[in-house]
Amino acid sequence: MATLRIETSVNRENSVTRQLTDRIIATLGDSDVVTRDIASEPLPLIDSTWASARVKPAEERTELDQEALALSDALVAEVQAADTIVISAPIYNFTIPASLKAWIDLIARVGVTFRYTEDGPQGLLEGKRVIVAFASGGTGIDSAADFASGYLRFVLGFLGITDVTFVAADQLAVDPEGTIARAHAQIDALRDAA
Repeated sequence: MATLRIETSVNRENSVTRQLTDRIIATLGDSDVVTRDIASEPLPLIDSTWASARVKPAEERTELDQEALALSDALVAEVQAADTIVISAPIYNFTIPASLKAWIDLIARVGVTFRYTEDGPQGLLEGKRVIVAFASGGTGIDSAADFASGYLRFVLGFLGITDVTFVAADQLAVDPEGTIARAHAQIDALRDAA
């Protein structure tokens, strides 16, 4: 089984989501883990060159178009090769980090990871499992102030990934020890369910 780990926390040493993803990866026991730390190595934002290149047929793409899509192609290949994707999602100002949005923008490719049909959009990344390590200081998961978890469920579903589990260490500022203990129990449940 192949696992893709997406790290997005700007905190390197004291990150709750990084600690949770460590524990999730250890619990899964997969030896084939690819890590993409997009907080340490930021991704570029999509631009007009990228947007133009992605809609051209492959045989019509110029060298500049191919260069514009090269990183996106590599990110998509990582997702396609993964059976499980573990995503860290610290909550910054009620939503996901900009780095995670940049990753989503680069992997959401019409004709590659989703397509439009007469019956509506169809995701092309079916059969994958996503585990999201969600952490916040005060935002409760699925609360009115949480603009992250619903978005992630929606966009992953749009891409065809419906097996999405959240490990929530939310409201750390209120009850840090209890919150971490509950998150660890959620991770233990992942192992027990396997």
